[in-house]
Amino acid sequence: MLETTPKFYTWKNFRCAYEVHTPQKSSDDNLALLLIHPIGVGLSGCFWHRFIKAWLELDNSISIYNPDLLGCGNSDMPRAAYYPSDWGQQLHYFLENVVKTPVIVVTQGALPPVAIALRESLSQPNLIKGLVFAGPPSWKLITQQVKPIQQKLIWNLLFDSLLGDLFYRYARRRKFIESFSVRQLFAEAEAVDAEWLDNLEIGAVNLESRYAVFSFLAGFWRQNYKESIANISEPTLVVFGEKASSIDGTGASETPQQRLDLYLKHLAEGQGKIISGRNVLPYESTDEFVGVVSEFVEQF
Repeated sequence: MLETTPKFYTWKNFRCAYEVHTPQKSSDDNLALLLIHPIGVGLSGCFWHRFIKAWLELDNSISIYNPDLLGCGNSDMPRAAYYPSDWGQQLHYFLENVVKTPVIVVTQGALPPVAIALRESLSQPNLIKGLVFAGPPSWKLITQQVKPIQQKLIWNLLFDSLLGDLFYRYARRRKFIESFSVRQLFAEAEAVDAEWLDNLEIGAVNLESRYAVFSFLAGFWRQNYKESIANISEPTLVVFGEKASSIDGTGASETPQQRLDLYLKHLAEGQGKIISGRNVLPYESTDEFVGVVSEFVEQF
């Protein structure tokens, strides 16, 4: 297990948590990794602990900043509908006022929209030197606009209600988390280990954590990001698992290579890798993922 001590900063009167991990090997380079964890039942910055441990053991000289997004982990959990722009503004403040050094932004799963919101909000664009998208959504999904009225109806009628409360109580059960992880996230059932289940079960204890999860499920992140992705001028590494799948079936007929090629076609400075695993590569295929990220970082 990774030993962690959370630190805190205040953004818009909210208490926001983060970790910073500095390798023993010092570096003269002003560069760090900024990790953006996925959104889901019990998920927070703890998702990255296995990756961070392997990164530090590799004797990398690059420090890591691992924040908890608002509504997750040790950060405050206001009852609100969260949009990528909200988390992007949170990380904007964090980057400019806490990190204060250029970073490579690493996202997991469907969180590229948060990295995009962060990038587009910065008054100092040179603070982001590169990006890494681990297991991003299919191209069709990330370029498909969902009507705001549809998102709000789902939020108001289903999630921000007693029904939503009951659903979250059901979804945070260990048995459900394990079943979902086997069906949707991991390539091999045995990779869904006690560490994974313990972290998610503990992370979902606070019922207030449901608002971030429901914001994701309501699709508040679903917009057409085609133009925003095309406007990314920084080097961007896209990594898919060789058994990558889509939770909602969108792009199900695509091979991982086809999915990767669509991203590379639209990224100005895109690079791609396919490694073992399915949809949670930093956790399931940690050593391989650390290797490709480390190789990518060496370019800077």
